[in-house]
Amino acid sequence: MNQQDFSYTSPERVKAILDILDETYGTEMVCYLHYETPWQLLFAVILSAQCTDARVNIVTEDLFKKYPDLQAFADADIKEMEKDVHSTGFYRHKAANLIACARRLLEDYDGSVPDTLEELTSLPGVGRKTANVILGNIYGKASVVVDTHVKRISKRLDLTQKTDPTEVEYDLMEVLPEDHWSLYNTQIITFGREICEARNPKCSICPLYEICESKDKR
Repeated sequence: MNQQDFSYTSPERVKAILDILDETYGTEMVCYLHYETPWQLLFAVILSAQCTDARVNIVTEDLFKKYPDLQAFADADIKEMEKDVHSTGFYRHKAANLIACARRLLEDYDGSVPDTLEELTSLPGVGRKTANVILGNIYGKASVVVDTHVKRISKRLDLTQKTDPTEVEYDLMEVLPEDHWSLYNTQIITFGREICEARNPKCSICPLYEICESKDKR
C-alpha cells in the first residue's frame, strides 16, 4: 500500500496502520504493570509517572506485601512511604498521593475503585492517563491512554500534531475506531520499546516503514 494514496488521518490509512499493528503484535490486551486488585493497578500507575514499568514492578512487589490492603496504605507513615517508593522518583508527591488516595477510596467509595473518568480524576495523584488505564484494563471501557510512547509515535505517524497529552488523546479518539482505543496503547508501547525508539528508531526493520513519513526516519 502506498501511503501517499491517503491523507494522514483518513480511515483507509488509519486502518492500514492498525492492520499492521494487529498482525505484528496481536489483539490481546496486555498490561505491563503487575497487580492483583484494581487498587493495586491504580497505585502502580500512580508510581509509573516518569518511571519505567520494570522499576515500578520491582518496587510494588515488596510494597504490596508491606501494605497488603487500602487500610494499611491509609495508616502508613509518610516518611516511611517515601523511603518505600523512593526509587520511582518524585517520591514525596507519590507517597503523599498513595496515602491520600487510599483514604479517599475508603471514605468515599467503600474501598472500591470508581469506574468513571470524572470520579477517577478526582482522586489524589490521578490524571487522565491513569484514569484511562483503569477504565480500559479493569472495567473494559474504551479509553485512549497517552503515555510517552503513544504521544511520540502518534506524532511520527501524523495521527496528531499536538504535544499536550489531553489534546493528543482527543485527536486519537477522533481518528481511531473505538474498538482500538485501548488496544492501540499496548501495541504502541511494545512497538516503541522494540523499534520506534525516541532517539534511534530502527526504521530498517519497522513494519510501518512504508506508511510513515516522519522526519525522524533513517
